[in-house]
Amino acid sequence: MATSPATIEHILDTLSPLRLTHRRMFGEYALYLDGIVVAFVCDDTLFIKPTASALVILPDAERGPAYPGSKDYIIGSEALDDPDLCTRALRAVAADAPPPKPKKPRAKKVG
Repeated sequence: MATSPATIEHILDTLSPLRLTHRRMFGEYALYLDGIVVAFVCDDTLFIKPTASALVILPDAERGPAYPGSKDYIIGSEALDDPDLCTRALRAVAADAPPPKPKKPRAKKVG
């Protein structure tokens, strides 16, 4: 079952101080903070990347796979009930992540 656009809008509205961006992928969504993937939304459920700092902020949160065969992520449903807590967790994920790799310049066409 694919995530509905209404779910994405609800999450973006709830976490509006973060200015998250999103990208649709295979009927589901990746959420980005400053160009870094911090979470996925699959089957209308928020899955937060389980970085060390995020696990400190949400130690008792339920965990599970975002999609068949994936590693376990923090299920952010309860965290969304406390937007400040969820915001802290997503900021922690972004802080723990390495910076995005710079894009390689395109090769110039010869001819």
